[in-house]
Order: sequence, then structure tokens, then C-alpha cells
Amino acid sequence: MSASNLWIVLLPPVLGGVIGYFTNAIAIKMLFRPYQPRYFLGRRIPFTPGLIPSNQQRLATKVADVMMRSLLTPEEMQRLARRLLETERTEKAILWLLQLALEQMQGSGQARTAQILGNILQDIIGQSLPRLLRVWSRRDDFLEAQINQIFDQVLLDFQLNDEQAAQISDWVVNGILPPDRVRQLLVDFLTDYNIQVIDETLRSKTSGTYWVVANIFGVRNALTRLRNVCAEEPIKSNARIAELTAALGIKVRLQKWLQKFSLQELPVSTVRQLRRTLKQTIKTYLKENGGTLLEKLSESINWEKLASQLLGRLQSSPVMTESLGMVSQELALILERYLERDMENIIVQVIPILNIDQVIIDRVNATSPKELEGAIQTIVKSELQAIVNLGGILGFAIGAMQAGFLFLQR
Repeated sequence: MSASNLWIVLLPPVLGGVIGYFTNAIAIKMLFRPYQPRYFLGRRIPFTPGLIPSNQQRLATKVADVMMRSLLTPEEMQRLARRLLETERTEKAILWLLQLALEQMQGSGQARTAQILGNILQDIIGQSLPRLLRVWSRRDDFLEAQINQIFDQVLLDFQLNDEQAAQISDWVVNGILPPDRVRQLLVDFLTDYNIQVIDETLRSKTSGTYWVVANIFGVRNALTRLRNVCAEEPIKSNARIAELTAALGIKVRLQKWLQKFSLQELPVSTVRQLRRTLKQTIKTYLKENGGTLLEKLSESINWEKLASQLLGRLQSSPVMTESLGMVSQELALILERYLERDMENIIVQVIPILNIDQVIIDRVNATSPKELEGAIQTIVKSELQAIVNLGGILGFAIGAMQAGFLFLQR
């Protein structure tokens, strides 16, 4: 075979392979490059920038549309949310948050937490509760069940012990009715009119020996002299009243009576009336003065100090630490029931809020053509190289066919 015939056979396949190889390589490069438009004599050169950079906005819209229609559908997002919010995961997350909150309370933020909690307690006790009390007190059944329960289970069966009875009897004799007060009561009671009434009553109502004493001797002079002595000789009168009180054993008698006293000894009708009176008294007092009482109580308490003490107690309480797991479990179950009922509505409302399609568009638009090229090249580098190689093979085959055709013609 001569040299001319050899060139006719070899040159077309080689040129075809080279052209096919580099044509595909250039075509793939033109998908991304140049990244910016190029100009010549003030006019933009065709095919600049590359196909993907020049259509990046449409590409972003298409990608977002495909993902929202095929991948991130409401049904798929519901399945993702259910897998993400499984009870065990939710329980662990809630437990972590509770433990974190407890640690924060124990740290440097305790003073701030105590201040906030103190303000909350002050608002509840000093503002909110008085308003609620005024509203509740208008109801006919306000505290009825509670007062009845306290009366039936506490007051009705309550009985003083020896020490309590002794303290009350001593308080009555020495505190409420000391000799000087008894003397003053006698002076105030034994007026001329009262003495006259007592004397006339004894004269008309008594009989036998008492009638003789009342009508012959009378009690007017005795009562008048008793009043004069109490008024003119207070020190001596007080001493005599104290001696009489001790001689009669009034303190001991009162103590024994208090020990034996019980509401169950009273008639049933009296007990019922006492319960109604007690209930009405409490309701009336709370209705008229309950709000003011709570407001004054709120003003007299150092709420920040109280809140700090409560927080310290909660932090050191083992019950608080042990109950975190139970609380997180209950909250997780409540959340699970809520999600089972309203998951579909939540997802429908969440999708527009998240605006996922716009997020995808913004992310694609914010990615530079060079980064897009690098990402695509990383994913399909072997496939793109195969296309380039295939172009070279096809060019070589077509060139070989053309060389064969030319050789046969010669």
C-alpha cells in the first residue's frame, strides 16, 4: 500500500476520533462555562455565559418545583415528622430540656429566675387571686363543699387535750376576764335601773326562804354597796375578785369543761345551724374583705426571697429529680396524641410558613456557577467522561467508515 493510500485510510478515523472527543468535551464545558457573559465590540458573544449559568433562575425554579411535587409532598412531610417525633425521641428531648432548665436554675441565673418567679407569685396572690375571689364569691355554692367538709371532718370531731384546755382557760381567766375587768363589768352592769329590776324580780318571782330574804331584807342595798365598793376601792375589789376566782376554782372548772366539750354533744339542729352560720360568716367575710386581705398579705411578703427559697428547695429535692422522667414521659404522650389528631392540619399550615420552595430557589441562585459545576462534576464525573470518550469512539468509527468508502472508490 502506497503512502497516499495509507493517509486516506488512517487520517479520517484519527481526525474523526479527535473531533468527536474534543467536541463532546467542549460541549460539556459549555454547560457551565464561561461563568460570566463575554462581549466583543459591545455585543455579547453567543453562548456566553454557559447554559446552566444563563438559566440558573429557571433551573432553581424547576428544582424547587420537582422537589415540592415529588419529594417534599405533605404526605411525605407527615411521614418525616412522625419519624422525627417518635415518642421515645420526644421524651428524650423533653427530658433534656427539663434537665437543662434545672441546671440553669442552679447556676448563675438563679437570682434572675427567683426575681421572675417572685413577680409571678406576687401578681397571682396580690392581683389575680383577689379578682377571682370577688367573682367566685358571687356564686351561691362558693366554698360550700369545702366548708362543709372541714366542719364535718375537723370541727365536729375536734376536742381539746389537757394542755390546750389549760392554755385556753388561763387565757380566759387572766387575759379576757382579769379581776380588774370583772370589777369594771360589775360597775357598768349594776346601774340603778338594773338593781331595781333585779330587786323587783326577786320579790315577785321567788318563794319560800328566798321570798322572805327578798322581801324583808331586799337585794337593793347589797347590790348598791357592791357597786360602790367596786367603784371606790378598785385595788381591794380586785384582790377580793381574784381570791373568789381562786376559791371557786373557775380556771380548773373551765379547763375540765373545755376538755369535755365537743360539738357532737349539741343537738343536731344546733349543729346544723352552727354550720350554716359558720359558712355564711366565712363567705361574707371573704366577699367583703378577702380581696383586701390578700392584697395586704401580698404587700407584706418578700416574694423574691420566698421564690429563692422555693427554688432552693426544688433544686435539692430528690422528688424533683426523680419526677423529671415521669413528667417528660407524660408530656411526650400528650404531644403524641395531639400530633395524631392534628398532624395533617399542622403540616398544611407549616409548609407555607417554611416556604421551602423559595428556600430551595434562593439556595440554588446563591450557588455560584463554579460551585454548581464542581458539585455536578463530583456526582457524574465518570458519566461525563464516558460521554467524551463515546464522542471520540463515534468520531473514530465514522472516520473509519469514510476512509473505507474512499478506499473502495479508488
